[in-house]
Amino acid sequence: MILIVRKTTLQFAPKITLFPLPRLHLSTLSPFNQNPTKTLSQLDIKNLILSHYHHNKFHNLLQNVIALPSFLFTACHNLKPNDKTTLTPKTVSTHYFSIQELSSQLITNQFDVKDCTFIIGKSLVLPNLKLKVVLESIRMVLETIYDDRFMTFCYGGRVNMGRHTMIRYLKNNVENPSWWFTVCLNPSKFENKHVDKLCRVMEEKISDVALIGLVKRLFECEIVSIRLGGCYLGRGLPQECRLSMILINIYFNSFDKEIQELRLKTNRENPRVDANEVDNAFYKPLKIYAVRYLDEILVITSGTKIMTLDLKSRLVQNVEKNMEFGIDKVKTVIHSATSEKIEFLGMELQAVKPSVLHPPMSQKAIRARKKYFRQKEVRLLELKNAKETNRKKLGMKIFSHVFKKMKRGNGFKTDFPIESEVKVNQIFNSWAKELMRDFLESVDDRWEWHRMLSAGDFLSLKRIRDQLPGELVDAYDNFQEQVDRYLNPVKAKRVLEEQVKIAEEEEERKYSDQTVADLTKLCIKVEAPLETVKKAVKLVGFTNHMGRPRPISLLMALEDTDIIKWYAGIGRRWLDYFCCCHNFKKLKIIVSYHLRFSCILTLAEKHESTKREAIRHYTKDLKVFDINGVEEVNFPTEREVKMMGDNDLVDPKPVDSSLGMALIRLASDEPSYRCAAHFCDRRDTIVYRIRLLQNILNLDPFDRSKWVPGMGAIHENLNKRCIPLCSDHISEIYLGRLTLQDTDYTSILHVD
Repeated sequence: MILIVRKTTLQFAPKITLFPLPRLHLSTLSPFNQNPTKTLSQLDIKNLILSHYHHNKFHNLLQNVIALPSFLFTACHNLKPNDKTTLTPKTVSTHYFSIQELSSQLITNQFDVKDCTFIIGKSLVLPNLKLKVVLESIRMVLETIYDDRFMTFCYGGRVNMGRHTMIRYLKNNVENPSWWFTVCLNPSKFENKHVDKLCRVMEEKISDVALIGLVKRLFECEIVSIRLGGCYLGRGLPQECRLSMILINIYFNSFDKEIQELRLKTNRENPRVDANEVDNAFYKPLKIYAVRYLDEILVITSGTKIMTLDLKSRLVQNVEKNMEFGIDKVKTVIHSATSEKIEFLGMELQAVKPSVLHPPMSQKAIRARKKYFRQKEVRLLELKNAKETNRKKLGMKIFSHVFKKMKRGNGFKTDFPIESEVKVNQIFNSWAKELMRDFLESVDDRWEWHRMLSAGDFLSLKRIRDQLPGELVDAYDNFQEQVDRYLNPVKAKRVLEEQVKIAEEEEERKYSDQTVADLTKLCIKVEAPLETVKKAVKLVGFTNHMGRPRPISLLMALEDTDIIKWYAGIGRRWLDYFCCCHNFKKLKIIVSYHLRFSCILTLAEKHESTKREAIRHYTKDLKVFDINGVEEVNFPTEREVKMMGDNDLVDPKPVDSSLGMALIRLASDEPSYRCAAHFCDRRDTIVYRIRLLQNILNLDPFDRSKWVPGMGAIHENLNKRCIPLCSDHISEIYLGRLTLQDTDYTSILHVD
């Protein structure tokens, strides 16, 4: 086979001179720029940016903050994948680009964005690694300035403010929703008018002509290309820039403030009433809830439909006039929270009673629980009997030993002071406590001992007591008091009856509370769209037309480990994304059955064996061995799935980038290339060809009748392009921990 390697032609526009600024010498800046040996912490970044804040604005951030070599080196660290290799400024300057030169270009305003772009095909414009560092530096500055100024219901592109955090807020904080609607934008692109408005908003807090001009140039060169109303934001697709998420939040901040003002006004007009002030009534205050994840907006109300209609009209008017975006009037409609489901972030929301989320135990479950407790009691009784048997054996050995010593001599004496041993004393004390606890827990034993020690005693007769010494009578009375105190069966029985009564009252209280909550309270149930997931499974080829697992012949060119990792990456991303849903168990069946057995069938067809032989070799957990012979389990196990929940604050990426792409290893040996991952200088790489799902199936991602609704797609210009990757980073991409956003686009090859 003859392969022709042709470098992709770069298309550049004429060089455009930016705003003229006075040239500054590097010595005028912070000492950090002279020797950037370590990265800056979050506190250092915040203090550095705040040092340029005066007169209610931030000044000269591009020259005095972004251009610092230490700040640029910190941005390099943020882009670098989490691996064992260490990154130093010398490594960056030697193998990639000079940090000092980049700093000088930013200070003197000679940094040309167009020279740092990489064009694939006719329409896909991508940044090189040098420009990615600049973009990350700008993002770090904007995040420090605006993150505390965003509304609390603004999610996406923020630290610990991802999808799971938003879903947890909806499930725990939204009460009694009546009506809701989503503000759906028409598919549109950020135009010049939107960029100008964005820059005007930024100029309210940032007084830096060079930084604002650089942001405009990024839009002009289409490095930052924001498309609203689609399925491309926050999904790790290569055509999306990381800087775009925080720019969207800045642009929509005025819209968020409008919603917040409406919420505060509603709260003032409908104050919260204390439950003690209202007798025999359930007060439901009028409230407005809102969440926004980038360009997806959900508004929930607990009021009337007329009020919700007025609120929708006001928000739609704000988006059309102030935000200057078109609204999809067909999708922006009001739905009943109780009778209609609404789709948001690829999930289905519906208002339900609390008993739906936490249903009471069925009779079968109650019987199973009682059976479990009985088995537990039997095991405890067996353990107790075994302990008593061991104690008797040990006691008989001790007494036998002591008796032999006493019989052989006049007395028993030993040099070993057993009474001073702490461990031995603890053993005997524990024995005594357990014995007394078991004895006092038995009502029958108490009754028998109380009858024997208190009934028919002649010392209770008055004529006898008068003839006896007072000390003996007092000792007898004190003994009887202790017997009644500890062995009285009536008191013990009364205590047990009280405990049973308290347990019954607690059960009745829980039942009454649950009944009242079902009649007066509504919660939000979040479910995964199983039909959409099944359609995606069928579209990719995991199942046939009958819904049964089938092999994927495209993956047979990969190694066995890579095949398993590709399946495991898709499964883990699906589970991570939908682990906060109420029907997570049903989704787990899709991953555990369809994906697992599709992987087994693919391995079996590759090695021309049967399914049973593949299961016997790899087991159902799909275990493999690495180069060192260590066993690896990449596919999620049942234990890992059970541990998943909605407590994770990290924003999970959807499965779109892993599901819509396959990296197939070339069948020939290619020249040695550097790994395409950010700041990876390994040259023991393998060239992989990018195969996109929409091109394999010859489908248009914008055709919703054939494509999966809500599923994004990688730009078609990357189809059949080749990318060199080392063994570590190809494994991370297969497992879904890295995406094509984490690679240097200039390393992409065109191999015929």
